Amino acid sequence: MTDQQSADQPLIFVVGTGRCGSTALSNVLRLHPHILSLSEFVASMEPEPFPDGVLTGEQFLRFLEQPRAFTTSVMRHGFWPTVVETGQQPPGTGPDNEMPVLGALSVTVLPHLTDDPQDLLSQLRKELPNLPTAPIADQYRALFRILGQRFGTRVVAERSGYSLRMVPRLRQLFPEARFVHLYRNGPDTALSMSQYPVFQVLRVLLERANAKGRGQEGVSEEMADMFSHGEVDVRPILEADVPTAAFGKMWSDSVRDGLHHLADLPPERLASFAFEDLLDRPEPELTRLAGFLGVAPMPEWLDAGKAELDPTRRHASLALPPEELAALEESCAPGMRALGMSREADAR
Repeated sequence: MTDQQSADQPLIFVVGTGRCGSTALSNVLRLHPHILSLSEFVASMEPEPFPDGVLTGEQFLRFLEQPRAFTTSVMRHGFWPTVVETGQQPPGTGPDNEMPVLGALSVTVLPHLTDDPQDLLSQLRKELPNLPTAPIADQYRALFRILGQRFGTRVVAERSGYSLRMVPRLRQLFPEARFVHLYRNGPDTALSMSQYPVFQVLRVLLERANAKGRGQEGVSEEMADMFSHGEVDVRPILEADVPTAAFGKMWSDSVRDGLHHLADLPPERLASFAFEDLLDRPEPELTRLAGFLGVAPMPEWLDAGKAELDPTRRHASLALPPEELAALEESCAPGMRALGMSREADAR
């Protein structure tokens, strides 16, 4: 990749713990005509989003389209029952409400970009095989460039949940990238994690990684091990009665490790945002974000962004029973201190 290519299409990674409001922020970014907002792109390539060596264009396309056992397992047992119960019929639904097995791009990335993801996928199937053989980072850059040309954007903003642990690898492979760190009140984030199937499984993977001394960065390895033979019935994990405080510890560990990974980035390459600030002061915070990304804070975009941010998404954890809330706040305390946050200040 040349310096000119990097300058022509700035690359920003929005990183966080997950369940921190990053999906809403990704939706806001998508509304800007100059931003290519990629939702869950890197996460959808787990457990090995950055294979070693080089890939031809054909190999890269197959890599992108390969179904991931982790995603399929969690969707089948964690999300699909709700889809069936609510009578939703997504494109590709099989007979008798059978869940389709979709490639990585088709799960969240392309539907976030267009109402006709199959058409976009068809176009990529024509273009990607023509790419020259290159390392995975350069193939990703080429894909971002193709998508940017398709949608007329000039800035790439990739956002994946639970991505703070990926910062060292992202910095290594994309030295030109800038980072937006989004964070949210710990107890509210941890409570949301505890109710979300993906994080219920991720917590178990992190527990296994910690037992082997791998920590947050070992989650991908544990994911590869657990799903090495394909789909896994994760219902026992989803049905387990796990204290909410366990997710508070998961959140705190993610925050503290992530802040360490970001600590030496210069100000021009790192901007931090509290989700609560985006809810309370959307216009100045979105204006600051636009400045960091290098796009104009268009008034129509600011208005649309404000409409996308739900100010009621606060303080859900305060409804917990007192003992459960106290344990959750204690488990979140290390992360809250690291961020310089306090429950009292957030409850303003």
